Amino acid sequence: MAHSLKDRAEHPENALPNRPDLSGDVIRAAKEDLAACFRMAARNGFEEGVCNHFSAVVPGHDDLFIVNPYGYAFRELTASKLLVCDFNGTVIDGAGEPEATAFYIHAEIHRRLPRARVAFHTHMPYATALSMTDGPPLIWAGQTALKFYGRTAVDENYNGLALDHREGARIAGTVGDADILFMKHHGVLVLAPTIAEAWDDLYYLERAAEVQVLAMSTGRNVSPVDPVIAEAAYRQMREGDADSARAHLTAIRRQLDAEEPQYRH
Repeated sequence: MAHSLKDRAEHPENALPNRPDLSGDVIRAAKEDLAACFRMAARNGFEEGVCNHFSAVVPGHDDLFIVNPYGYAFRELTASKLLVCDFNGTVIDGAGEPEATAFYIHAEIHRRLPRARVAFHTHMPYATALSMTDGPPLIWAGQTALKFYGRTAVDENYNGLALDHREGARIAGTVGDADILFMKHHGVLVLAPTIAEAWDDLYYLERAAEVQVLAMSTGRNVSPVDPVIAEAAYRQMREGDADSARAHLTAIRRQLDAEEPQYRH
């Protein structure tokens, strides 16, 4: 299912005359945070083979983004394996190339939505299952789901694989003000200002979807929370969301430092 970007290249891979300095501690820390998210996503079963992808705009370089290389499972990734690409498909730093759909989706998301500093795309099973059903994906029946109340959009027009800039631009255009995009018949896209917040949303989105699918599987009616209460609960959660997200990322890094420290390499 994965496609090599080299096979789909629309722009020649010319060496840049003035390569940016990407050796700073802040960029290294971002790569380590992203590598930690890949590893923990694998542990939680959020990935699908070698086909899913996470990206983050390079700190201090708004025209570059970090992304995983083609051909690696999430559990194999380390900070040094991650690539830095520009919006034309040139790999600025790292060995290999991004998977084609990873490039075309993430380049257009970061180019067209500057607020989306981070973009995580997965086919994680429960959220993807809800993207395949009729009607709004989330029913707003569980407390965890209320974290996303008013923050979701649905791309209703599945158009096959994203193998050119036009399809990436179309996907970016469906997002609007949302942070979570349910991609009909496809998967989900989580957008955030920081890696920590993207991870936190990705994790709790799948948990909310899992509980909803379990509730629906009973065959009993699943009743949504009153909209006034749902909005109030969402606002309560958002007050400390950024701090909670940072603590969540720190916690997964502590686990990985003890059990899989090679993610930092």
